[in-house]
Amino acid sequence: MATSETIVRTAVRGHRKATGKRGRNALTGWAFIGPACLVIAGLSLFPAVWAFFISRTKWNGITDPVDVGWGNYERMLQDPNVISSVQHTLLFTALFVPASIIIGMVVAVALNRKIRLIGFYRTAIFVPFVASAAATGILASFVFNPQFGAANEVLRRVGLPAQQYLESPAQAMPVIVVIALWGQIGFTAVVYLAALQDIPKTLVEAAVVDGATPLRVFRHVTLPQLGPVTVFTAVWQTITALQLFDLVYTTTRGGPLSATQTIVYYIYKTAFQGQRYGYGSAVAYTLFVITLLITGGMVLYSRRSKVGAF
Repeated sequence: MATSETIVRTAVRGHRKATGKRGRNALTGWAFIGPACLVIAGLSLFPAVWAFFISRTKWNGITDPVDVGWGNYERMLQDPNVISSVQHTLLFTALFVPASIIIGMVVAVALNRKIRLIGFYRTAIFVPFVASAAATGILASFVFNPQFGAANEVLRRVGLPAQQYLESPAQAMPVIVVIALWGQIGFTAVVYLAALQDIPKTLVEAAVVDGATPLRVFRHVTLPQLGPVTVFTAVWQTITALQLFDLVYTTTRGGPLSATQTIVYYIYKTAFQGQRYGYGSAVAYTLFVITLLITGGMVLYSRRSKVGAF
């Protein structure tokens, strides 16, 4: 009996020591990351809450704000500039997201081979992604310049007429899509490449043994395995597209004739150039809610379809 009590007491003391050690480890961890978490929360949560209160006012940043309630949000629904900016943003998203996913997947499949200098090719495809978006936009402005740009020089040498590119209302947005793809393909390619290398080789070998052609192997084996990555990439690239600003700012400034004025650029122009901080904050908060709904919808779809992306 005494032996049993001793064993129980020893077990209790051991449990208490383990619990105390875990508690001390947790406190030590929070002591390291706590200050950083407080700084990040202060730099993100406080401005977000403050912007919401500003969105319910009429304020130019100098005089005292005037409370207008939900007037900014009601006015926004009838603002033709907001409507056109949303249309331009949706057009960019519809062109950019599918293209980035498809091209990134194709590039990843091409780079998932044992060929000479494969490390160089993988690095080269990823470099544009880590480059500054502002630098990319400035460089693209020279490349697509209608007078002395390299793009028109190539067209002239092959006997084709020169194009206006960023100075044409009809061509400006597709050109910005091309510029954005050049900078973002590296990201999607690297994500897909990592997913391709995680696919069990036994699945591919079994399909080949059963007589499947390379196309059938990709369609029935590889593509289903890339489902979670595709959903994740679609969510990420959709958020990127909805927040497009830097390329527009460094190339067209929303022109020509507001053909490339996205919703984020309109927020910038309204708030910081027009000094309409209340109205700009209202548009920004609406964009946040829409982005949150789209992201939540895609995540919910992935879970219900059992894709396993999130």
